[in-house]
Amino acid sequence: MSEHSTFVFVHGSGSNSFLWTPLMRELALLGHRTLAVDLPGHGFGAQYPASYQAPQDLNALATEPSTLASVTLADNVNHVVDIVRRVAEHGPVILVGASLGGLTISGVGNMVPELIGRIVYISAWCCVELPSLAAYVQTPEFSEQMTVAVPPVGDPVALGAVRVNWRTADAGFLADAKHLFMADATDDEFRVFLNTLQPDSSMAVLTADARVDAATWGTIPRSYIRLTKDRTTPVVFQDRMIAEADALTPDNPFDVHSVESSHAGFVLRSAEVAKILAGLA
Repeated sequence: MSEHSTFVFVHGSGSNSFLWTPLMRELALLGHRTLAVDLPGHGFGAQYPASYQAPQDLNALATEPSTLASVTLADNVNHVVDIVRRVAEHGPVILVGASLGGLTISGVGNMVPELIGRIVYISAWCCVELPSLAAYVQTPEFSEQMTVAVPPVGDPVALGAVRVNWRTADAGFLADAKHLFMADATDDEFRVFLNTLQPDSSMAVLTADARVDAATWGTIPRSYIRLTKDRTTPVVFQDRMIAEADALTPDNPFDVHSVESSHAGFVLRSAEVAKILAGLA
């Protein structure tokens, strides 16, 4: 078994392993091993309806059944657990999640804490006192932070997924989306980011019970990288999740770092983030 750690990266909502490419490149240049996961129904397993292509058929897009409707948080967790088991045969594992990927890495930590050397959240959801992301976003503090919203296509309940038309040319939509996700990017950089996304995110994952377990997850050394300009998961909420977790396991608190970045903008600061992660290894 190698003494060198392997970073295993888990993406968030509507994303895939491509998100991590800039960060993996920087870590490789620092001599570290990396592996980016595609969760079930993501990456080359993603659904891109013909109605999503150009020219778009928005009426058809609003009703096209989603293949992610049947994908649960447990599916995501089991998928990553299998990967972690294989990677752990070669040395220590540092499990990293961004955004909604926090729900998955929390579940993995609940199941196989003995296989994880450190768990790292990059502005990622870590449910402690409330059961799910859906429960947290109903709190007054969160709603006060959200100044704009990106509307879904179709009925999320009927589709079993939140569907977003990232390929729209609507100027108002693009401005709001950039404000939420990547305000510190250029317009060109933001459009590149949009073209890495898939339209659907599973409703079942958003509403699943994702609370961490103090007896298992709580034993893993953990770090949180705060993104101080995040408007999707506001820093006040990042701090709330850190505080709740630290209260749950006060003898094993988060090791906290901060990057001046928007929600997805950390990929544009990959050298800075890689330096933090390399320090954790």
